[in-house]
Amino acid sequence: MSGGGEQGAPGQGAPERDAPVGGTSPSRAGRNLPAAIGVGVGLGAVILVALFTVRQLFVVVVAVAVAVSVYELAGALRRGAGIQVALVPVLLGSQAVVWLAWPFERGGVLSAFVVTMLVCLLWRLKDGADGYLRDVTASIFTVAYVAVFAAFAVMLVVPEDGVFRVLAFLIGVVLSDTGGYVAGVLLGRHPMAPAISPKKSWEGFGGSLLAGTVGGVLTVGVMLDGQWWQGVLFGAALVVTATAGDLVESLIKRDLGIKDMGTLLPGHGGLMDRMDSLLPSAVVSWLLLHTFVPS
Repeated sequence: MSGGGEQGAPGQGAPERDAPVGGTSPSRAGRNLPAAIGVGVGLGAVILVALFTVRQLFVVVVAVAVAVSVYELAGALRRGAGIQVALVPVLLGSQAVVWLAWPFERGGVLSAFVVTMLVCLLWRLKDGADGYLRDVTASIFTVAYVAVFAAFAVMLVVPEDGVFRVLAFLIGVVLSDTGGYVAGVLLGRHPMAPAISPKKSWEGFGGSLLAGTVGGVLTVGVMLDGQWWQGVLFGAALVVTATAGDLVESLIKRDLGIKDMGTLLPGHGGLMDRMDSLLPSAVVSWLLLHTFVPS
């Protein structure tokens, strides 16, 4: 699964998605483009192979991505703030959330999540009162933010037309990121959220909105036989959630004083750095497609 590229502000820990305001060169955009493109194409190929062979393999892809992302987020919380996530129950509980999403959908996700919450509360008892609330809260947040959100991507693939639902979701997010990056590089002048992401521009957001909306009309209308206005709403909603997801993770990284969640992917950072826009967008994709295109 692949999200957008980011670049850190000088002297601060959080990377940003869009190119520098007013910048034009790839180096100022802050990423190794050949490496980033190669990794993105590779991740996309893995997803497509899974979807177009046995679509249940998509659950495996999501489960692996969730396991790596949980590990990276837990490590970032430990490095940046000394927060001790209950890694064993969080990893196991996150897998339960993902794997129960296929046969039992929302009921399975909720059941696995609340059981994981209970185990996290009990697991942390052995280390005493100091930092108890902080560590337990972070553990539960990690499961909710990564696994529960990702479970909605699994639920997208459950219906008979699930392959096209997942493609509509992924195409929308990728087009939002690509449109924002290109418009930000070429036209970016006005910072969108300077206190959080100083290199994200309103011009970049406009490019995301244009590309994402066109993608929504095409995917919902052509692949899922929806109405054009549903595609407009779907594409625009994914742009908003993808952008918000990027800002949220940037804020988390600023708070922790780190640039990337990990170093697994050349040109991208950690896998969790690529999940930022995908996770909330999976939730919104499922909600809208469940409403617009009943299975």
